[in-house]
Amino acid sequence: MMQLDPKRTISALRELRALTENNKGAQRVAFSPTWQKARDWFLNQLRDLPCHIRMDEAGNLWVKIKGKSPKELWIGGHLDSVPAGGWLDGTFDLLAGLEVLRTFGKSIPPLTLCLVDWADEEGSRFGRSLLGSSAVSGSLKKEEIFSLKDSSGIFLCDVLSDYGLDPEKVTEASKQKINAAAYLEVHIEQGPVLENLSLPLGAVIGTAGVIRQRLIFNGISNHCGSTPMDLRKDALVGASRLILFLRSVAYRYKGVATAGCCEIEPGVVTAIPGICRLTIDLRNLNKTNLEKMWNETFAEAQRIVQEEGLSLDCENLMQIDPVLFHPQLVELCKQSILEVVPQVHTMGSGPLHDGTEMAKAGIPSAMMFVQSKGGISHNPKEDSDLEHLELAVIALEKWVKKTIDWIVQSYP
Repeated sequence: MMQLDPKRTISALRELRALTENNKGAQRVAFSPTWQKARDWFLNQLRDLPCHIRMDEAGNLWVKIKGKSPKELWIGGHLDSVPAGGWLDGTFDLLAGLEVLRTFGKSIPPLTLCLVDWADEEGSRFGRSLLGSSAVSGSLKKEEIFSLKDSSGIFLCDVLSDYGLDPEKVTEASKQKINAAAYLEVHIEQGPVLENLSLPLGAVIGTAGVIRQRLIFNGISNHCGSTPMDLRKDALVGASRLILFLRSVAYRYKGVATAGCCEIEPGVVTAIPGICRLTIDLRNLNKTNLEKMWNETFAEAQRIVQEEGLSLDCENLMQIDPVLFHPQLVELCKQSILEVVPQVHTMGSGPLHDGTEMAKAGIPSAMMFVQSKGGISHNPKEDSDLEHLELAVIALEKWVKKTIDWIVQSYP
């Protein structure tokens, strides 16, 4: 058996960074030449590992070490990035998992170990996040495969064909989960919580639910010089009032609320905005509180348009329920962290992850977070303390071993 070496993970991350980044950050957008270059590099890292490698119908890459039992423990990550992204998001997960697999060497583990590189976790090109993992979980709808297209008008189904995948068979990737017993993922936090607590690692209890809406405030565009203030029907004023309300509703229900995009027409310096399209993103770990956040936000929007003499249209963009991780795996994660550092923090995740899809599919799942410097991610400045990354690799190995024991006891 090979000894665990966290520094080897750091070295591999640096090598991949040099290969797939430019002065604007990581460029490993899924189904792009740079992403394929990253995958080719990753496959080369596996040359001395006694494993079986296969790409499934959705483009997910599976690395399996066959065990005494067909039951499978999955460790997940992803090589793809957002455009101009960071060096750790997704790649650290995968390479930390690879280091843990190396420790099993040529021995036969009690059960089958799987390292999976999920395809298109970010959804940067076609707007469908968690593409590969949702194909495995079963939540990806076949019509999405044929309706999604990028900003250039190129359809996802055509790109899949270019990479040797049959669009008609993508959803067949769901058969991969037949022997799945548990799913683990270690990930940078992508937020400031652990840094504010001066803690390197955290155990994740679940991912927040999301309600994403586009609210369209309709007023009357007119000349800004000739229209008195009390006779205006300014769509942007109505949207602005709602933006200020979002902060209070987020605090009230201990969630987060964001007005991420605001588009106005006609967008002329001398014209009163007649239309304002506002996207809002509400997130909460509690489903009831998430629904209350939206209900109160919509009621406030209706009140505002009445006061401002506007009308309101609403378009639902996304609605995902909160997903809680398996309590026993979260407990094992906490135990593993406490064997490495003196204190652990349990927390929820605002961003969605592939682990969300696995938990939705009924696979016992959980995640570990590593502190992010400044809470920055999806940005070339994304970074974590190297010592914290090494501690995470050590804790992940302990977590994997504890989970193997738990699965063996659960499925004798």
